[in-house]
Amino acid sequence: MSKRIQAIVCILTLAAAFVFAAETAKHSFKPKGGYVPDAKTAIKIAVAVWEPIYGEKQIAGEKPYDARLDTNGVWIVTGSLPENTPGGVAIAEI
Repeated sequence: MSKRIQAIVCILTLAAAFVFAAETAKHSFKPKGGYVPDAKTAIKIAVAVWEPIYGEKQIAGEKPYDARLDTNGVWIVTGSLPENTPGGVAIAEI
C-alpha cells in the first residue's frame, strides 16, 4: 500500500473516530434529578400520552392524578374516580 493511501486511510479512520466520539458525547447528558425528576413531571408526561388515546375530556375527568415512584425507579401514574364509581382509570409506567 502506498504512503498516500496509508495517509488517506489514517485520516479517514481518525475522522470517523472523531465523529463517533462527538456523537457519543452529544447524547450522554443526564440531568441531575433524572429525566423524570418528580411526580409533577411524571403526571405531565402521562397526560400527554393519555389524551390522544382516550381524549382530553375523559382524562380531565380522572383528576386528581396520582404518581408514585416504585422501588425500581419507575413512576406509576394513575387517574382516579369518585368512590363507588364503576370503571377503571388510565395507568402509565414511566
